[in-house]
Amino acid sequence: MVIKASAAAEIRALVEALGGTDDVYREAAVARLAVIGPRAIERLTDAYRTSRSRETHLAILRALEAIGHHRSAPIARAAMLEGGDVGVAAAAVLRPLLLSTHGSVAAEALDALMAAALDPKAERRLRLAALDALQDMPEPVPTRVVEALGDDPVVRMKGEAARIEAMWTDATEGRLPDDPRRLREALPNRASAAPLNTLRKLIDAIRAHEPGVEAAQRDGWRSVRGALHQALALRGSRVALYDLRESLIELSANAQPSTRTLPVSFLAALHVLGDESCLEPIAAVWIKASADEEPWRTQLASAFRAIVKRQKLTRRNAGLKRILSRWPTADELARAR
Repeated sequence: MVIKASAAAEIRALVEALGGTDDVYREAAVARLAVIGPRAIERLTDAYRTSRSRETHLAILRALEAIGHHRSAPIARAAMLEGGDVGVAAAAVLRPLLLSTHGSVAAEALDALMAAALDPKAERRLRLAALDALQDMPEPVPTRVVEALGDDPVVRMKGEAARIEAMWTDATEGRLPDDPRRLREALPNRASAAPLNTLRKLIDAIRAHEPGVEAAQRDGWRSVRGALHQALALRGSRVALYDLRESLIELSANAQPSTRTLPVSFLAALHVLGDESCLEPIAAVWIKASADEEPWRTQLASAFRAIVKRQKLTRRNAGLKRILSRWPTADELARAR
């Protein structure tokens, strides 16, 4: 297909927007590419192959799903193997291709989806997405897939609630979603009843995951970790207190002003759970905070004083003496108990 120069320039700009940080522009680009249709396939698939960003991959797959063209099949089949949100998005691209009359596209889409649905080692949310897609096939395919699954729990998962539950279960097993917002939304209904050790493991998994994600998502993951700490605080558990303390230590060593604060949920947890071992890290961060970070300094001071009061510490305490000796200006923190 020959594409006019003006159309080619528009497609190029739209595909580039899929890898940008502007959510509104990205959504508009997906919608516009859906209208342009098959003419955008080549540019989209080329961009998928050259990009290393999972966020960009997700946006491209959403555009390919909206276009629904058989030339999307090779990229979608490869994306299924990536797993996570990318794999789930790929299943959505393959779904309409199950009824394609173009060559072997339908058979190959069927093979990819069945392999994912029947793989007991795959993420539950990926298996569920594949199983949902297969429901579009005429009988007896859906019935045979369910029979092959037997008593596998994925068979009983249906609807949006099931997708959230599958994502939560995957996350607690260390297989985190690509988008932290999905996990954040699942927390309120699950963190209050989940085993305390499960929440601790989830905090550890997120902490290990944060350095490897794109900068734009790092704050989102830190927010999820803070929400988990808050959930533990509400249950009076200190199983992850070490992470609160180590997060403060890392923060005090960070030279970048934009990364010298934590979500307020961390401080809320410190108010309730913090102990004497947290005081020096809090003081170190408070000392390093600049004058234009006064709200942050106030929150740190409040957490410091809450711990001092709860632990019934006096100025004769060895820890407080050490803090005041190292940072005389920290006397302000020890005041107003």
